[in-house]
Amino acid sequence: MIHTRFARSAAAGRLPARRWQTALAAWVGGAVLAAAALPAHALFSDDEARRAILDLRSRVEAQRQALEATERQLQELQSGGDTARRGVLDVVNQIEAVRRELATLRGQQERLARDLADLQRQQRDALAAFDERLRALEPTKVTVDGTEFTARPDEKAAFEGAMAALRASDFPRAAKLYGDFLARYPGSGYAPLALYWRGNALYADRQYRTAIDSYQRLIDQSPEHPRAAEAMLAIASCQLELKDPKAARATWQALIKRYPDTEAAATARERLARLR
Repeated sequence: MIHTRFARSAAAGRLPARRWQTALAAWVGGAVLAAAALPAHALFSDDEARRAILDLRSRVEAQRQALEATERQLQELQSGGDTARRGVLDVVNQIEAVRRELATLRGQQERLARDLADLQRQQRDALAAFDERLRALEPTKVTVDGTEFTARPDEKAAFEGAMAALRASDFPRAAKLYGDFLARYPGSGYAPLALYWRGNALYADRQYRTAIDSYQRLIDQSPEHPRAAEAMLAIASCQLELKDPKAARATWQALIKRYPDTEAAATARERLARLR
C-alpha cells in the first residue's frame, strides 16, 4: 500500500520527513473524504435502505483496515528521530480524524437501520388497515325467512335501519327508509322483504293504495318468496279498508288457488266463510 512505502522510506531516511508527512496526510485526508461522501438520506424503501446499509458497512470495513495498517506503521516509525516523531504525531492526529469519521459512519448506519425498521412497521400497519377496510366492504352470507343470500355491510345496515324505524312504530319514516333502500339496492336479497315491510308500514300509516302497490311488486318480482302469500292476504286487507269487499273476495280466492298450502291461504278461507 502507498502509505506503507511512505512509512518505510521515511524510517530508512530515504524520504525527507516533510515530503513524507505531506504525502501521508494527503492519503489519509483522501480516505476521510471518501468516507464522508455518504449521501444524505430520507426514508428509503426496503431495498434502498438495505443497499445503503451494505454500502455503509463496506465503507466502515475499508476505513477499519486502513486504520489498522497505519497503526502498524507507527510501530516501525517509533525508532526514528525527532522529525520522524513529528511525522508520527501528525499521523496520530490523522488517525483520530479517521476514527471520528468512522464513528459518524456507524451512526449513519444505525439511523438507516432504524429508518428501515420504521418503514417496515409503517408498511405492516398500512396493510393491516387496508385489509380491515376491505373486510368492512366484503359481502357476507345472510339468511332471512329461510332465504340465503349475500349482502354488503352497508346494505345490511340500511335495511336494519328501516326495520328499527318500523319496530319503533315510526311508520312514515320506516316507509321512506324502505323506499330509499329499494332505490339504492334494487337487486338486493333484502328487496322482497323491503317491499313487504314497506307495505306493512304504509298500511299502518293508512296509505292503503300505496301499500297495495308495494305488496303487488313483491308478488310480481318474487312470486316464490315465503312472504308472497302473506302479501296477497295483506292486499285483501287493504281492499277491505278501501270499502271494496268484492276485490278482497277475489284476492282471497286467488290466494287460495295460488298458494293453497300456506297459512295465508287458510286465513283466506276463514275470511271468505265469514263473508258469506
